[in-house]
Amino acid sequence: MITASNPWQGHNFAALFPILIAGAATLLSLAGYLCSRFTQPARRRYTPFTVWRDLSLTAVAAALALYLWGCLHVLFLEDQEQAEACERQRPDGIPRLVGRRGDFIPLRLVCEASNGRDYSVIIPDYINPTIALLLLVALACALTSAVLHRRQRTTTRKKG
Repeated sequence: MITASNPWQGHNFAALFPILIAGAATLLSLAGYLCSRFTQPARRRYTPFTVWRDLSLTAVAAALALYLWGCLHVLFLEDQEQAEACERQRPDGIPRLVGRRGDFIPLRLVCEASNGRDYSVIIPDYINPTIALLLLVALACALTSAVLHRRQRTTTRKKG
């Protein structure tokens, strides 16, 4: 949060480290689970709903990996380097910078200008749109999996 006493705050590093650690642990867990799905016994038990579930988890893992990649861009830059990036990438028509803030959702470092125009730096432009797209794909796959699972359960009950 930006305060009047310090408008030049980037991302809160006390929050960034736990995000990176928890995100890395979650990503490793997802990767381990998804790799286990390629074993011979797991492949024999595949059903349409499990395939869609695993596709959903793959999209979530890819989105998480991209988010962590963006966080690493922020982690390795000092405050001075962030300020220099704001100055270097300042668009025409921006008289002077008055602050800087870091947002976690969407992931960005925002340079605030005196005329009210803000612009983002450091985080690659492809990160947030790709994460949004991957999360939409994950949601669609999860919904498809749920519908297929419900159909399978209903069909099994009718037969039994």
